[in-house]
Amino acid sequence: MADLTALEKFSCPACGAQAEWNVRKQLLVCPFCGTESPAELASDSGLIRELDLAAALRDIPDQDRGWKIERRTVQCRSCKAVTVFSPENVGQRCDFCGSPELVAYEELRSPIRPGSVLPFAIDREKVQAIVRHWLGSRWLAPNNLRKRGLIDLVHGLYIPYWTFDSEVDCPWTAESGYYYYETESYTDPHGRRQTRQVRKVRWSPSSGAIQHAFDDVLVPGSRGIDLSLLRAVEPFPTKGLVPYDPGYVSGWHVEHYQVVLLDAARLAREQKMAALRALCAREVPGDTHRNLRISPIFTGETFKHILVPVWLIAYDYGRKRNQIVINGVTGSISGRYPKSAWKIFFLVLTIIAIVLLVFFFFAHSR
Repeated sequence: MADLTALEKFSCPACGAQAEWNVRKQLLVCPFCGTESPAELASDSGLIRELDLAAALRDIPDQDRGWKIERRTVQCRSCKAVTVFSPENVGQRCDFCGSPELVAYEELRSPIRPGSVLPFAIDREKVQAIVRHWLGSRWLAPNNLRKRGLIDLVHGLYIPYWTFDSEVDCPWTAESGYYYYETESYTDPHGRRQTRQVRKVRWSPSSGAIQHAFDDVLVPGSRGIDLSLLRAVEPFPTKGLVPYDPGYVSGWHVEHYQVVLLDAARLAREQKMAALRALCAREVPGDTHRNLRISPIFTGETFKHILVPVWLIAYDYGRKRNQIVINGVTGSISGRYPKSAWKIFFLVLTIIAIVLLVFFFFAHSR
């Protein structure tokens, strides 16, 4: 994964320092003198392009690659994340695990340029409140975790995603199962003859077809953020995408994808196939079904390379590294945290005591 810091420098008109995109004001603001400098961004006039997937898998033209500016690329020896910086702003520690072991990284080929960006919608102050509440609700966490000042470690960055669209015609075949009941005789434990209704299934062949349109199937291009945590804070509302403009990421770190287009397309196809199986299963008549087979034909397959905003906390506890991830638009939060052995011990004791009390109560109420 790679990370870019300010793909293009936006100078403050007052002091010449690099202006940064301010989430709350939705303006470029100088962090030194506070001067606000409205910028004409691509969202004012540009269109978000959907790119033909088949053509892209054959070859992406050079004009759609690279960042068109000088940059340095480093890789973390610990978590293997790749971060791209402007030369004057190279980080000293990895954004994703906090390791200082950053080494120069040479790309074999320039990356595909992002076509659109989902701007941050919540600022640091709001995120710190979300994290504070989340930590307060983790009652199995060690007490000293809340005293670690984790909210001060929160930082924002843009991470890469791929999105995929397609139309699909999907014929399916299956065996439909219809329930019916038969009366069965049996002998109970006391030797008496009894009868009962037994459910059985009558199977018959069935078939059909569905038409479906997939829009913005999301595949993360990130390697630095725990995938399960990232999936837990989805979805990122892609309806809010705007055409990529360096102004939106000025002053922010941006991750460069490590999941390449070919692998992302394969993962998107797997998601689509799973969704189609579920859609077709709902179309099968009867009470149940088996041997469902689908034969989808995909057309109009397109993709986008986008950047989405996250707030991230990376911290060590004991020998383990943990992450807390917050969706930069919706505020959804997910994270890993250590568990207190003593709190777990007392929780188990409490559960055992409650079970024993319930058992004692029912034993003496007869």
